[in-house]
Amino acid sequence: MHSCKWRTSWPVARYVTFSTLRISAAPARFVSHNHVHPSKLRNLAICAHIDSGKTTLTESILLESSFISAAGSVDSGSTTTDFLPAERERGITIQSASIPVKWKGWTFNLVDTPGHADFGMEVESASRVVDGAVVLIDSVEGVEAQTKGVWQQLDRYGVLSRILFLNKLDRAGASFHSSILSTLAHRIHPMPMALTLPIASFDPQDYSRGEPGIQGIIDLVKWELWRWSPDGSSSRHPLPTTFAFAHPLISHLVPARTMLLEGLAMFSNDFMEYLLDLPTHPSAYLSVPPSTILPLLRSATLKSEVLPVLCGSAVKHIGTEIIMDYAGELLASPVDVSHEVGASQTLVQLLAWKVSWDKRRGWMTFVRVYSGTLSRQSVLFNSSRGVKERVSRLLLLYASEAEEVEELPFGSVGVILGLKHTRTGDTLTSTHTRSKDSSPFTGITPPPTTISASVIPQSHVDLEPVEGALNALIRTDPSVRLETHEGQLLVHGLGALHLEIVERRLNDEWGAKCEFGQRRHRGKNVTVSISFSLRPLHDKETGDASWDGNTVLRDDGHPLRHPDTFHDEHDPWTHISRGIASTLSSSPHTSFPLSRTCIQVTAFNHPPDSPPSVLGGASAVILRDHVKKRGRGSIMEPFIQVRVSVSSDILGKVMKDLVEHGGEIIDFAESNPLLDDESPTPYSQEGVYIPPKWLSPSAMFSACGKDHSIPLKHPLCAVAPLSQMLNYSTRLRALSGGHGQFEMFSAGFRKVSSVRELEILREIGRA
Repeated sequence: MHSCKWRTSWPVARYVTFSTLRISAAPARFVSHNHVHPSKLRNLAICAHIDSGKTTLTESILLESSFISAAGSVDSGSTTTDFLPAERERGITIQSASIPVKWKGWTFNLVDTPGHADFGMEVESASRVVDGAVVLIDSVEGVEAQTKGVWQQLDRYGVLSRILFLNKLDRAGASFHSSILSTLAHRIHPMPMALTLPIASFDPQDYSRGEPGIQGIIDLVKWELWRWSPDGSSSRHPLPTTFAFAHPLISHLVPARTMLLEGLAMFSNDFMEYLLDLPTHPSAYLSVPPSTILPLLRSATLKSEVLPVLCGSAVKHIGTEIIMDYAGELLASPVDVSHEVGASQTLVQLLAWKVSWDKRRGWMTFVRVYSGTLSRQSVLFNSSRGVKERVSRLLLLYASEAEEVEELPFGSVGVILGLKHTRTGDTLTSTHTRSKDSSPFTGITPPPTTISASVIPQSHVDLEPVEGALNALIRTDPSVRLETHEGQLLVHGLGALHLEIVERRLNDEWGAKCEFGQRRHRGKNVTVSISFSLRPLHDKETGDASWDGNTVLRDDGHPLRHPDTFHDEHDPWTHISRGIASTLSSSPHTSFPLSRTCIQVTAFNHPPDSPPSVLGGASAVILRDHVKKRGRGSIMEPFIQVRVSVSSDILGKVMKDLVEHGGEIIDFAESNPLLDDESPTPYSQEGVYIPPKWLSPSAMFSACGKDHSIPLKHPLCAVAPLSQMLNYSTRLRALSGGHGQFEMFSAGFRKVSSVRELEILREIGRA
């Protein structure tokens, strides 16, 4: 049973309740990296808000590149990258999947990432090792909450080169016009640059009837027309400089290409002079060859000066080939990334970006090779943990299938079998480089947890296997946190769905005999001399996030590291840190974790003939006595930020439900002030080509006044107690008939009222 957690302000507290891989000989569709020049490699992620079509686009790319002969479907659970049973049952991506594919002269290492915020760790790790990204937008919904989330993750890891793909233009209500405005309104990028325009229909009458659809695409850079037949086949044709036929789109082609070229000229004086030397006739810009445009466009894309915008429909495979062409032509290769330039090609440097477990093959470590060439049976040094690791086998992974290879060259993404100690974010180098300061790489930061549950083994003999399974699972998913207090196991995750998947994985993958439920209490005393100084944090003081909002100091006044970062069992501070963490996890008054507390260890000692581990239990007991004398303090309850998107006819019902469950309505605006860290002022439209509204006919009123668009959804922003929102997906589904959408984010903790405080204390048996 999942539940929320509460905490107090001082002395604070928080209440917590709560496939097998196939390796085969390489078929013809498999791609070897051994003979691919790094400049022809494209390590790219496919990212988006949930249900924007990422996996469908990946499937379409695999089809167009002849990796598969028929595209799978998310609805039928037959896609290549969503191969886990839970993914196919739910129709969502849970883990990132990597597939190398060949397209023309390039090799793409595609990483399909989850869109659900509960699996943000997968996006975080993928963002760390890719050089470029294709970000999808549902052209009906525009920029959504997780669109901004993945955009910020790419920013955090310096992934500058990106392509924006406006998907689902075949749907009623889709709008190229509104999607471009949405990128400016949400400050995604100040210079979105349309490289393609959709042809809703080749029959001009369909525009006046507001018929939805997309039958073709105009490539403004290469000055070509793409046309798709009902059977899915495509053809491309060069565009003339003068048109002898009528179509609503024709009058907008010259202005669109003119703004594209003039936009690029803003970043190149030579190109500006080139354009000024052209004849003054409007069609002169149509004569500029793609060979002149593409190098400038690539340079601007690599520097994130422009955001190339493409369009299409992934489910109909419309625009997929164009995406693949521009991904090769515009996105960064390994040699274009700044922190790789100048890297030694003899010294092997790898970053472990993901670790997974396979029942047959054991631990699988996903790595990106940043310099040198990694060979099978070589020995590496994990500079993050100070241990040697031996490479057993090397794989190229194709979703659920794998090809064994002899080496992984510079720039490639692959899998190592046989590593025993390596975790996500670790740096691996040649054995002669042993300095922990030698790594040029930044680590991978797990998102903060928002929800917790207790883990109850079925019997006492199951406790040790369950602990082992949890530790193994945490190695595969660092966003899961494990806490042990007086013999009890607590697991923290990113959301209710995340913990649900964690519970299932414990049972299915590791055979752990346990269930998630209420917290239990057990304990013992150990005595050692340790002195502490305690005080509450001031209002303007910020606690350490790794200590859950507390500040913990050593006797010299420097911050004490969290026990998760200690690896030396002979260091007394390792055990003192663990003891402090144990006490902070459970107040003696309420059993809630403590917060907003400043704790300093002023002195300690233990008998020289006793192991330093006795300091762990002693520090926990002594600190617990100090806290007990200080009194209970105020209880704080976790709140979440929720952004709901529903049609206007049920907006009132949704508001009423939120208020009845303790929620507070914050805003009706399109932009959520709770989620927007940046300025709410939209980027300027100056210099940006904004296509006409009728470019997507179904998003407009027809000439006769009939509205062909789907009902508009209204955003609603609120904050509410987490305890009242754990079953919100079920409630919203009932209220909206399955059409409502929502996103939740942590909103921190708030002090509860006296009435609510009494309810909480009665619930835990402390009143």
